[in-house]
Amino acid sequence: MSSQVFSVVFVGFLLLSLSIRFWLSSRQIRHVLAHRDTVPPEFAERIALSAHQKAADYTVAKGKFGLVMMVVNTAVLIGFTLLGGLQWLSMTVLELTGPGMLYQLALIAAFVIISGLVELPFDYYKQFRLEQRFGFNKMTKPLFFSDMVKGIGLGTAMGLPLIWIVLLLMEKSGQLWWFYAWLVWSGFQLAMLVLFPTVIAPMFNKFTPLADDSLRQRIEALMQRVGFASKGLFVMDGSKRSAHGNAYFSGFGAAKRIVFFDTLLARLAPDEVEAVLAHELGHFKLRHIIKRIVVLFSVSLAFLALLGYLKTQAWFYTGLGVDPMLAASNDAMALILFMLALPVFTFLLSPLNSLTSRKHEFEADAFAARHSSARNLVSALVKLYEDNAATLTPDPVHSAFYDSHPPAAIRINRLLGQAT
Repeated sequence: MSSQVFSVVFVGFLLLSLSIRFWLSSRQIRHVLAHRDTVPPEFAERIALSAHQKAADYTVAKGKFGLVMMVVNTAVLIGFTLLGGLQWLSMTVLELTGPGMLYQLALIAAFVIISGLVELPFDYYKQFRLEQRFGFNKMTKPLFFSDMVKGIGLGTAMGLPLIWIVLLLMEKSGQLWWFYAWLVWSGFQLAMLVLFPTVIAPMFNKFTPLADDSLRQRIEALMQRVGFASKGLFVMDGSKRSAHGNAYFSGFGAAKRIVFFDTLLARLAPDEVEAVLAHELGHFKLRHIIKRIVVLFSVSLAFLALLGYLKTQAWFYTGLGVDPMLAASNDAMALILFMLALPVFTFLLSPLNSLTSRKHEFEADAFAARHSSARNLVSALVKLYEDNAATLTPDPVHSAFYDSHPPAAIRINRLLGQAT
């Protein structure tokens, strides 16, 4: 393939994905606004019109913000690639460091820093304007920047060694470098399953053992019924950042723990908390987590194999606005270009992931209906839809393309059909 042909193909896929994304977002906004003034019959007795309208306005605001981010991200992508931004950055870093591993690490670090600086004002706006406007933001500005500093520190401490190992493998381990890199990356992901709940998450939030004895006994009885062993039940101070509520379990093996947001416990009754947890445990007992990990590892292996081929092709670099260097390694540049280009070519596969995720959600709901109460789960979900301002009337096409969870009305009706 020539570089000109690849450039045309890249631009073609970029325009196609942009057109579809804009069309889907526009559909979502129009559909939600068209149903703003009427609560769906399934929720008419449970959710007030004012809450339904707030959810519609929140959804529309997020949709419009997403359109702005779509334009900005596309401009940044084109600036880095076809307009020569990465080429300039590479030459600048090379002049400062000279060729070698330092150049490669510095190039990736510079790219990450620039990308982060571009995203920072939008992250700030989303947190302190959009979320604030709808009453969800509980984060202070010092906490926002403290989280950012911690994130940078963690990214540096864990990311740089990982990137260094991958670059070393790309340089030293021959044509099968991508397989060895996949083994390293897979090991890192598995290690994170253990480290995140026990080391990383406590750096950002406070986790305290569940103090409510009656609720703990109820939950322990549920875990015993379904055969789930946990390292502990914890409450997370999610309210210091957001009014959104949630519950989840994390970890692997002996590190498994169940976590409740304090906002969730403040809103739901004990039987509703049990039903929500039964749903989350359903994901574990039905091996959804294992299945997702297997898919993730399989896809990553295929993509790394593809990168193993692309990094040796001059058209891959020149077609994206970069002149491959003869006197220095192009491995870091190959990683950056692959990361930038891959989403453009895989965007149309998004509905497959969404379809699988929604299937798993239905299965976890059915599990909760068998081991707890479908009606209690319905009651909990309605409260969470209201509290999180989740739209009850998403556009069906937009939802099928993007949403990891089924539309509210479909999900509630199916659960009521399983109620005993």
